[in-house]
Amino acid sequence: MSMITLLNVINVLDKKRKLVLIIAGEASADEHGSNLVRAMKNLDSGIDFWGIGGKKMAEAGVKTLVSSSEMAVVGLTEVLSRFHRITTAFIKLKNILKNHSPHLLILIDYPEFNLSLARIAKRYKVPVLYYISPQIWAWRKGRIKKITRRVDRMAVILPFEESFYRRYGLSVEYVGHPVLDNLPSEIDKSQITRELGLQGRHPILGLLPGSRNEEVKNLLPPMIRAAENLSLRYDKIKGILPLASTISPDLINSIIRQSSVDIKIFQGNIYDALALCDLAVVASGTATLETAIMGVPMIIVYKVSPITFHVAKVAVKVPYIGLVNLVAGKKVVPELIQNNVTPQRIADEALAILEDSRNKENLIKGLRIVKERLGRGGASERTARIAIDMIRTRP
Repeated sequence: MSMITLLNVINVLDKKRKLVLIIAGEASADEHGSNLVRAMKNLDSGIDFWGIGGKKMAEAGVKTLVSSSEMAVVGLTEVLSRFHRITTAFIKLKNILKNHSPHLLILIDYPEFNLSLARIAKRYKVPVLYYISPQIWAWRKGRIKKITRRVDRMAVILPFEESFYRRYGLSVEYVGHPVLDNLPSEIDKSQITRELGLQGRHPILGLLPGSRNEEVKNLLPPMIRAAENLSLRYDKIKGILPLASTISPDLINSIIRQSSVDIKIFQGNIYDALALCDLAVVASGTATLETAIMGVPMIIVYKVSPITFHVAKVAVKVPYIGLVNLVAGKKVVPELIQNNVTPQRIADEALAILEDSRNKENLIKGLRIVKERLGRGGASERTARIAIDMIRTRP
């Protein structure tokens, strides 16, 4: 046994320390999980964190048992291709719940896997906190029964979620949206523009194809072709692509290599990249809220396998796929789904924003409403207090 492993075991066995298991199966969850871990450590330094996460959670001090990049999937077909990895990770976590009896299990989104793990936690009397809840208000509302049986407390991040869960008798608190915790106080746009060689370029098009490999493969090619179509109108157009931590630069480079439009891969803070954008094409998900917070006009796109799409078409019970439109309660941002995700449709929607000042102004006003409804910052700190309270009051 290595010295590091031995020290980890000793720490866990030290009754003065607490063990928290935290599960983040997506890139955005890795970001939010890392902020939550730091906030909890500020309140109680005597906690060891184990779990599933990415680079950011590892940097925050989580002993990463499985990388979130191995777990991030979209649609039924990709779940099947990663079934063995996901099952192996589940067994590993199940053994920890059984043999180490963590003081708390924190689940971040990733509903199918996490709700199954919550069932195991209840078997071994490990308290469960669900942070960033499953979007069962959109589809599969029948899962509410599982949640009420398996989850002790919930910290929700969308304003309408608290009343939804409270109706079913859950202990729930709206903590605000964690994307606001990552917003920089200042952004030096001129410096970033110089560093990326984007001076004198217009428009700058943000390309945000998602945080899962399948999303990137489905969405980035039509995004690039759309940018090439737009270059016929704007010969100085450039693209900027904020790289999700779960995506390999090699995958991105293999797709953008043939593009006639210069596209810069950006590996810094997503808000720094968005600050430069005149318009963004964004995969449906958390990135749409980050784009809204920055007031950047956008087009939401999403495409999955035909099987997944037909299942979702029957199951999903909300009028929009984009969180921006759901929070606004109306269609603020154009959405292109499945067969409508084509270079021409993306380019047409882009021109309708870039060439129509009134349309663009109304869109930006709608984004301000979304930002206001997301509430204030501090979601990580509020959730950390809930988690610490659960640890201290555990029977």
